Amino acid sequence: MRIIDAHQHFWDPDDGDYAWVSGPFQPIRRVFTPDDLRPELQAAGVSATVLVQTWGSEEETRRFLALAEQTDFIAGVVGWVDLTAADVAERLAALRAGPGGRYLKGIRHQVHDEADENWLGRADVRRGLAAVEAADLAYDLLVRPRELPAALATAAAFPGLRLVIDHIAKPDIRQHGFAAWAERLRPFAAERRHVWCKLSGMVTEADWANWTAADLQPYVDAVLTIFGADRCLFGSDWPVCRVAGGYARMFAGLDQCLATLPAADRARVFAGSAADVYRLECQGE
Repeated sequence: MRIIDAHQHFWDPDDGDYAWVSGPFQPIRRVFTPDDLRPELQAAGVSATVLVQTWGSEEETRRFLALAEQTDFIAGVVGWVDLTAADVAERLAALRAGPGGRYLKGIRHQVHDEADENWLGRADVRRGLAAVEAADLAYDLLVRPRELPAALATAAAFPGLRLVIDHIAKPDIRQHGFAAWAERLRPFAAERRHVWCKLSGMVTEADWANWTAADLQPYVDAVLTIFGADRCLFGSDWPVCRVAGGYARMFAGLDQCLATLPAADRARVFAGSAADVYRLECQGE
């Protein structure tokens, strides 16, 4: 079975805004490169990845696009632009015209770090989202349950924009926060034609040392019910997942949660959905 990891990162914590990589995250405060990830991918049987932005920097996006041209397993990049900029369309065009520009498949912003829970509804942000839609790029929604109502309103307002909810919207798995999260996620079933959900980031919302697949199962089942396997996609959130057991343990846990799915549905979650939403060039492999 072909496997695409639809969510991984690289970074140098001394070259960007990585204040969050401290405290309990201190073990991953180091440089991570393709050479670090490659053996993890090979061990899990992953053939391609989507490299995702880590902070608000167009320079990082340019570096990632150039890196994609030089790295055999990077099939696409989800980058960053200032959605509130008046010239956002021109900025997107410039990224695509630069080195590795063909690998730009989506845009993301750290919405859950904004003080305004309705940041997505701002007029300037929506103008930027319209430019992303016009460029036929996907938009990754990095939100927590607090921002899900604004994300739902965004989905309703942009029916032609491919949207991807990252990390199943980060429910508080450690504190058994299922009910409140599920209540806010269920309305997305009405928008599933153009909204996808990443089965990623769950282990870092669980008890890092003691989580099991059984802790993740109710959340995975709810996401599959709301979106369907054809709108769900696997992401590792590497290297963040290293704080909660690492790539192999994370992958085995999700694989166990999906064990009863029909083979066709597993193929969608592990590769087909990512290829579709991000228009990946490896789609025909």
